[in-house]
Amino acid sequence: MKKLLPRRYRETGQALLVVLLVMAVILTVVLSVISRSVTDISVTSLDEEALRAFSAAEAGVERALIVGTSVSDSVGESSFNATVSGIAQGAQSFAYPTEIYSGESVYIWFASHDTNGNLVCNAPGGLPCFTGTGASFCWGSEGVSSDSITTPAIEVSVFYDPALTGVSADNFSSVRVGRATFDSNTTRRLSNSFAAELGACPAGGENYAFSGDIAFGTDANPSTVDLGISCVGSPGCLLAARVRAVYNTDFTHPIGIDVAPATLPAQGKKINSTGTSASGVSVRKIEAYRTFGGPPPIFDASVFSQESVTK
Repeated sequence: MKKLLPRRYRETGQALLVVLLVMAVILTVVLSVISRSVTDISVTSLDEEALRAFSAAEAGVERALIVGTSVSDSVGESSFNATVSGIAQGAQSFAYPTEIYSGESVYIWFASHDTNGNLVCNAPGGLPCFTGTGASFCWGSEGVSSDSITTPAIEVSVFYDPALTGVSADNFSSVRVGRATFDSNTTRRLSNSFAAELGACPAGGENYAFSGDIAFGTDANPSTVDLGISCVGSPGCLLAARVRAVYNTDFTHPIGIDVAPATLPAQGKKINSTGTSASGVSVRKIEAYRTFGGPPPIFDASVFSQESVTK
């Protein structure tokens, strides 16, 4: 006859099993917490590395804008490499990077700029000025109505120097302005006397709804607006074109220019900056643009008063 063990001996194995199960659960939880902590630390470290690399890239953009040339340096334990190139330099067409509302203007430059922002022509380093005879100005987003009250039209003011002394001698007293205006709205043209636009056009890789052709000198084409500038073709004659949008009070619209077969000087600076963290694990890149600004408007508006005007 089998002899049964006392009850206290039979329950000893069950207690050990419970202890082992509890220890297994605790060990699993502890390992999970440790794994999560290690992962969080790793992610935090990578985020910090990425932030430092991005900050270094931003510092590269700022430094390049200050010195005006490509530059490499370190920021703390991180480093950057910033390269500077001309926007649309040597291109036959250019899409201005900013869209504009009615009343706003952009400048398309025909004279080159040196590293200090001064106008130059054929300076050392290959900075030629535009010597073409005409251009197509493009504007308006694709698909926009041609006869709406908010359909954009443009006014083009071409600054030129018949004395050719502005760029060469820094004397702009002889600068003149030639103007052309274009509108697609047939009803408005009855009152504003703008020239008719010529249809859609591409420029700088973008497509535009409207276009207008300008001959800086004279052209036999009846659809082209002639400005009759006598010094066309000479470096330093054409300085810049200011393109102003009108009527589009609801949306901004893009501006572009095509001067083929001639080429444009740089329209600004393009900066590509790469920031690298100290470990080299994180690399961040920033691409920034700075277009060349324009002079203030020349007597676009006047105030007449019988008495003195005080500010």
